[in-house]
Amino acid sequence: MKKIILSLLVVTSLMACKKNEPTEVTPEFAYASFGDSITAEGTLTKEELLDKYTNLKEGDTIEVKFASVIKDVCQKKGCWMNVDLGEDKKAFIRFKDYGFFMPLNAAGSEAIMNGKAFVSVESVDVLKHYAKDAGKSQEEIDAITEPEVTYSFTANGVLIKE
Repeated sequence: MKKIILSLLVVTSLMACKKNEPTEVTPEFAYASFGDSITAEGTLTKEELLDKYTNLKEGDTIEVKFASVIKDVCQKKGCWMNVDLGEDKKAFIRFKDYGFFMPLNAAGSEAIMNGKAFVSVESVDVLKHYAKDAGKSQEEIDAITEPEVTYSFTANGVLIKE
């Protein structure tokens, strides 16, 4: 019994004297998850996605995951958002089958979106509807007079950095 206690004391003493060496830790971020469960692995930058958009024609789609900052969110119920692509470009994000919505206060948050990227032409009526949902003034809504080519995205999952 004395040998066991002595052995434990020696091991404890050696462990107490062990020098703690710093370890490199990769910071992990906490995310709020919406829609399908996704991870941050394999995420493209907004610039990489913008480059892919420039090579798409109407009717083309690509599966992609990318990170960007949310510029604005539908203020009625969070059913769409615009995200920054750089170079004064933005992507218009909708959610697969209206299966989930974004928090109304998500503008300015960093997000990761997974889904399908495509180029579409939005009609004047649709653009006016989105402007109204965004809380634009009647003057701004009336100024919409031409269809617009947009970089669109249907997300099946979104992570918002907390």
